[in-house]
Amino acid sequence: MEICKNKNIKICVAGLGIIGGSICLSLKRAQYEVFGWNRSQLPREYALNNGVIDGVAEDFENYDVVFVALPPEATVDFILNNRFKNGAVVADICGIKKPIEAAVCAEQRGFHYVGTHPMAGKEVSGIESACADLFDNASMVIAKNAETHTASLETVRTLTKEMGFKYIVECSAETHDKKIAYTSQLAHIVSNAYVKDEDLDCCLGFTGGSFQDMTRIAGVDENMWASLYLGNAENVSGKISSLINSLHEIKSAIDANDKNKLVEILAEGRKLFETSKKITQSADISVVKLK
Repeated sequence: MEICKNKNIKICVAGLGIIGGSICLSLKRAQYEVFGWNRSQLPREYALNNGVIDGVAEDFENYDVVFVALPPEATVDFILNNRFKNGAVVADICGIKKPIEAAVCAEQRGFHYVGTHPMAGKEVSGIESACADLFDNASMVIAKNAETHTASLETVRTLTKEMGFKYIVECSAETHDKKIAYTSQLAHIVSNAYVKDEDLDCCLGFTGGSFQDMTRIAGVDENMWASLYLGNAENVSGKISSLINSLHEIKSAIDANDKNKLVEILAEGRKLFETSKKITQSADISVVKLK
């Protein structure tokens, strides 16, 4: 499928929330025609009436590419219980990859599955918050394995570039879930735990950038994120344990009034952060800069 030479391929996005809607808008910005589907009616109507989609999808066998922008359980249900065009690319955008890949790849299918995870978002949700430039300069993670269809992988790479992403990061589903437990899921857990403090009340006037950074993602949808945490439970639990150990180390130095130890601990964190601000490749992680 020569997508870069053919803007006439039929694309469907299933799930018209902020990410699904932004996929639609970014592809429309790139001159693709995009159809959308959603379980509930209001997002479908909003998307159609506001030019987010070109039409409402009804038969998924009509499409060459289907992006599935649904929560984990709904994603598996959608992919396993719908019919797609033979040879179509079906790409989910879930924040966990291993359970989705395992369910879809458990048997041979007529379509080609590619697992993706756009590393972009907002602290708000809903189709009304979707925008064409959400993915500009962001990274798209593509989880692949030995059975990933080569031409379908290239299709997803091309569409990723067209959507405005700056980087493509390719790795296994296992590597994705381990990394995302730290870079995304732990951060959301910490933010949610951080606001459960008696001093949250009446703190207006005492807050600056650090407070805003720490609390910005505390209000995300609990149902979706609970599913993500449980779908990646082993990795998430391990990262929580590691954080607890680090916090305990800092607390112990404070309780002991040991400034030298506290400075040592804080300096270690600062140095680790400073050395981490670079793109690295490994045997299982490939990073390609698109622009």
